[in-house]
Amino acid sequence: MITPEHLAHQLTELGVAEGGVLVVHSSFRALRPVEGGPLGVISALRTALGESGTLVMPSMSGSDVRAPYDARTTSTRHMGVVAETFWRLPEVLRGDHPTSTFAAVGPHAERIVAPQPLSPPHGLDSPVGRAYELGGSVLLLGVGHDANTTMHLAEDVAGVPYRSEDRALVRDGTGVREVAIFEPNHCCQGFAVADDWLREQGALREGRVGNAESRLFAAQDLVRVVVPRLSADPTRLLCAEGSGCEDCAEAWLSVLSDC
Repeated sequence: MITPEHLAHQLTELGVAEGGVLVVHSSFRALRPVEGGPLGVISALRTALGESGTLVMPSMSGSDVRAPYDARTTSTRHMGVVAETFWRLPEVLRGDHPTSTFAAVGPHAERIVAPQPLSPPHGLDSPVGRAYELGGSVLLLGVGHDANTTMHLAEDVAGVPYRSEDRALVRDGTGVREVAIFEPNHCCQGFAVADDWLREQGALREGRVGNAESRLFAAQDLVRVVVPRLSADPTRLLCAEGSGCEDCAEAWLSVLSDC
């Protein structure tokens, strides 16, 4: 059984800095066994960051046209048990975006989860965009870059030509209305190349946290290495046309429809 204290030590050794802003994507299955379960992981992260640090996690519920999003009750979808546990803690703030919100605790939490535009959900005026502007870092605990939402920020900054549409219900005064949300989206498997791009620049810290292979990097470094490559080849993160990937086929179709 791995203790939260040992996890906190590993996080510090990896490079998590006291007082920083840290966006965390995680797989508890990769990390475990951890004393205290998901709460033990959260405790370790907060210990490594210290009281002056801000911890941020995805709290996304995905598109839903059956019930309006409610920051107080709507569960996350496919974010993992650590993120699902995190937003439910009493001191944690959660954003109001109906599909792509984040949760945060710490000095910058209110700024990070403040209201944002519906589209794009991961642009500069979003939780990951604000963490980027605050000089924050991204920590991948046992997950790959396909879980790294800051890659979508880089796509938006680069102005990639593909878009997908989600729909969700939101409360509007005393009623409920359906809204459309547009963002660059695809299967995200192509995001894996970011490891090589960051390594080339000496901008990637890698190591083991718990039993999980983990990566730590500055959000600004990620955007700095990704944007020029997307500017030169805007579709390089998509699976090849005709590959059979349905998500990327939709992205390619959106490119062709704009031609």
